[in-house]
Amino acid sequence: QVQLVESGGGLVQAGGSLRLSCAASGRTFSTYTMGWFRQAPGKEREFVSAINWGVTYYTDSVKGRFTISRDSAKNTVYLQMNSLKPEDTAVYYCAVGRGLYDSVNGYNYWGQGTQVTVSS
Repeated sequence: QVQLVESGGGLVQAGGSLRLSCAASGRTFSTYTMGWFRQAPGKEREFVSAINWGVTYYTDSVKGRFTISRDSAKNTVYLQMNSLKPEDTAVYYCAVGRGLYDSVNGYNYWGQGTQVTVSS
């Protein structure tokens, strides 16, 4: 049974940092894209970042502030978030799939989400 478990969310002041982790279990995902999405209240789930075969992708609003990385041996993906802004407040989800990296439809497996709240 595939399971993705996120951790590392929390409350932080604007300008602060958080590091999200997502540990995958149930199978090896070395050939899959691992990504991060977020969903703010009343908004659709949106792409944040993804990594596949060492290539990284970011949505424009987080470029230069967020860094995605992956430890294939641990089947884990990380999202280092620096210079956080109140507009980064959302539930963050990790996902694994083989489709389009920036589309929710490109992912087959999803974590339960972790809340990130950035206060001004």
